Amino acid sequence: MQSSSSRPQPIGVAIAGLGFGEAVHLPALQANPGLEAVALWHPRQDRLDEACSSHKLKGTTDWDALLANPEVEAVIITTPPAPRFDLARRALEAGKHLLLEKPVALDADQVAELQRIAIAKRLSVAVDFEYRAVPLFMQAARLLQSGTIGTPWLVKYDWLMSSRANASRPWSWYSDLSQGGGVIGALGTHAFDTLNWLIGPVCGLHALHHTAIQHRPNANGQLQPVDAEDVALIQAQLQLADGSGTVPAQVSLASVARNGRGCWLEVYGSEGSLTLGSDNQKDYVHGFSLCVSQNGEAPKVVQPDADLSFATTWSDGRIAPVARLQGWWADSIRNGRPMVPGLAEGLLSQRACDQAQASHRSWNR
Repeated sequence: MQSSSSRPQPIGVAIAGLGFGEAVHLPALQANPGLEAVALWHPRQDRLDEACSSHKLKGTTDWDALLANPEVEAVIITTPPAPRFDLARRALEAGKHLLLEKPVALDADQVAELQRIAIAKRLSVAVDFEYRAVPLFMQAARLLQSGTIGTPWLVKYDWLMSSRANASRPWSWYSDLSQGGGVIGALGTHAFDTLNWLIGPVCGLHALHHTAIQHRPNANGQLQPVDAEDVALIQAQLQLADGSGTVPAQVSLASVARNGRGCWLEVYGSEGSLTLGSDNQKDYVHGFSLCVSQNGEAPKVVQPDADLSFATTWSDGRIAPVARLQGWWADSIRNGRPMVPGLAEGLLSQRACDQAQASHRSWNR
């Protein structure tokens, strides 16, 4: 057994952004012995002071000062999408490993630029596609890869949430398409990555978007226009992972679906079908079930294999998969192997998002 004195020192990590970063990434870091939170960054001093006092951590509003701190070996960037590319680019140029929230940037060209720098500097960059770390999603991947339902013939992915169905919810960056707002960035990035992982990459799509709530109150109580989509209907072709052909996929996304059915993935194949889903609107991770039907038999509930289960259950279901993904990132940093999910996966997802936006614009010419 390795003694505590011979264990490598934990990797010093700074968290940039204090929404998801403070609520999820910080407690996840505390569960990872190979990682240690050493600093916080936020552009607003009062918000930073509050978090630093609460968590007994150092903090700064100066990005260059954060990157110059020798204790900071890696940075988790959880800011809104618009500033993320510039912050990430500067961090990579300073030699820092990164874990990025999604969408990684505002377009695929920006993601490709980050990938170029990361490769040149041999830095590990993770992308927080945390569903890849959820036990039942991992179990679904095993079943599909082992041919349990044969060759996929049809894929249907519904992600219908009500998180923004209240028209009085204030205007924010999420309401502004130019800042990376909208359901494509919030849910589509995850959906495209999940399809790429479980079935194969998007090789063509057609999309139609809609903005159901077209005005929201701003900080002054005045109604401000919303141009980011809150509904997206997508028809796509997926390249099968084994290269044998393509399969059609239907993706429906919404953040304004009152009493929506939640997140449901259905895969119909030559030998059976697989359904993975949850109607839990309050927790994006807890509540999933997985069912498989073969040869016309009744669906059977499938539990995750023991090696996929979480050792700890958190009240916030997001923490466990994020902690697992952070652990993969720490391993990647230490052993120098490519991080998955990383910028290669982020680029595939962002290209599909860009195609969805371009396809929608072509409908409205």
